[in-house]
Amino acid sequence: MRRLFGRPRPAVVAAAVALAAAVALSGCGISVGNRTSAAVGIKVTTAFGSTQLGAHALAHPPAAATLLGFTRRFFSVQTAARDRVIEAIDGRAAASAQQRDWFVYVNGIAATRSAAATALAAGDHVWWDLHDGQAAPSVPAVVGSYPEPFLDGSGGKSYPTVIDCGDPASAACHGVTRSLDRAGVKVSFQGLGTGSGSDSLAVLVGTFTQLRGTLAAELLQGGPRSSGVYARFVGARGQALELLDPAGQVRQTFHSSVGLVAAVEQTGLNQPVWLVTGTDPAGVAAAAAAVTPAALDNHFAVAVVPGGRILGLPLSPR
Repeated sequence: MRRLFGRPRPAVVAAAVALAAAVALSGCGISVGNRTSAAVGIKVTTAFGSTQLGAHALAHPPAAATLLGFTRRFFSVQTAARDRVIEAIDGRAAASAQQRDWFVYVNGIAATRSAAATALAAGDHVWWDLHDGQAAPSVPAVVGSYPEPFLDGSGGKSYPTVIDCGDPASAACHGVTRSLDRAGVKVSFQGLGTGSGSDSLAVLVGTFTQLRGTLAAELLQGGPRSSGVYARFVGARGQALELLDPAGQVRQTFHSSVGLVAAVEQTGLNQPVWLVTGTDPAGVAAAAAAVTPAALDNHFAVAVVPGGRILGLPLSPR
């Protein structure tokens, strides 16, 4: 049976730990109308962003624009079930037998309502991707729309950004801060494990050992079905990183100085928590250096492996 457009909630790690607490920041409430640009962008890709079919932007989107209506301005769209199911975009069809579906992200966050019922706001960035959802029926958040969602937020609302660093004095912590600042995102700092709550977005920076005990790290270790990320750390101290293919099979394992930039969902809040992490401080520094629009573009998550190579995740099965 064809899955309806709204993404299902996967079973997640049951431990309710650090990320549930609210952050104590003055003026930390949601701000509305503080959009950086009125332009709305859209791109359509296949196979987890590996092939781009088209990209467009509209400087002044019409009032009350919906995700489906905006997509139809630039691409042919075939729907079913009263527009609740996306069957094909530009002739590329979903296929139930192969568990291949169209998924959509607005500012890097998976849409939870049908395309016809999702309203767009000024500054939104839309990303459609056709991929195999067998190993991860839900990928709640992706990094390939950076600097979104930190710049323009979600649902027309901008959120403060907080950075939690395992080592606040590290080059990686400063590097992520500089990257966000260059993108026009102002950040606040808090202790690792304090939690971001429902009124801010969090970026966790540190070795995987330092991030242990946070819900984001626990989700990551649950594999793609729990986190939507096709990578997981292994070893008693997280000293190796396994990279997976779309079927959830391990394709490569790196044992030294490898970094990861990924996003998971803050459970129940439909807001992402980003992880800039690695097997050791050098791996974290490499991951931090990859937090740029060019390095993350069209990637669901990235691993930075020895030699500085950036590998988009999941890895190709070939």
